[in-house]
Amino acid sequence: MFTNEERQKQRTGKYGTPREQYLQELVNEFQQTTEEESKEQIVAHLANFAYDPYNYNFLRKLNVLDLFLDCLTEPNEKLVEFGVGGICNSCADAANAAVIVKNGGILLIISCLSSPVQNTVLSAITSLYYLCTPSTEAVLFFFEIAEILTPQVIEAMRKYEDAQSVNIKFSNLAKAFLGKHVKS
Repeated sequence: MFTNEERQKQRTGKYGTPREQYLQELVNEFQQTTEEESKEQIVAHLANFAYDPYNYNFLRKLNVLDLFLDCLTEPNEKLVEFGVGGICNSCADAANAAVIVKNGGILLIISCLSSPVQNTVLSAITSLYYLCTPSTEAVLFFFEIAEILTPQVIEAMRKYEDAQSVNIKFSNLAKAFLGKHVKS
C-alpha cells in the first residue's frame, strides 16, 4: 500500500524513526559493512522501499538510485538482482528515470538482460519498458530512447518473446515491450 505523510505518522508513532532518517541509516550501514550477505539484505530492503512514491524524494536525496546502479556492476548476482529490482520499482517516476538515465543506467540495465538470474532479467525488461513510456519520455532525450531501442535489445526481446514454452514470464514481458515500443 502506498504511503502518505499522515499514514506514515500513524505507522511510525510518537517515538518512531522518520522514513528519511531510516533510509539514511540503511545507506550508511551499506557503506560501512564489508559482509556480502548484509549488503544483499540492505539493498533488498531499499528496493522494497523503492516501489512507494512516498519514498521517491528520499531515494533521490540520499542517492539510493546511484547505489542501485552501482550494484549492477558488482560480481555478486544477488546485489545485481536487488539493485535492478530497486531500479525497476522506482523508474516509472519521471524524476527517478532522469537520474537513472543521467547516471549511465540504460547500458547497465541492458547488461542485465543476459543475467542467469530470472528476477534480474524480469526487472531489466520491465525497467526498459518503463523508461520508454510517455511519463518518462518527457524527461528523456530522443537519443536516450534510441539507446534502449537498439537492434541488440530488440533481438534479445524477440528471443525472450519466443521463449514462451521455456519461460512464460519472459515471453509475456518481452511481448509487452515489443508491442508497445517496436513497430512491426
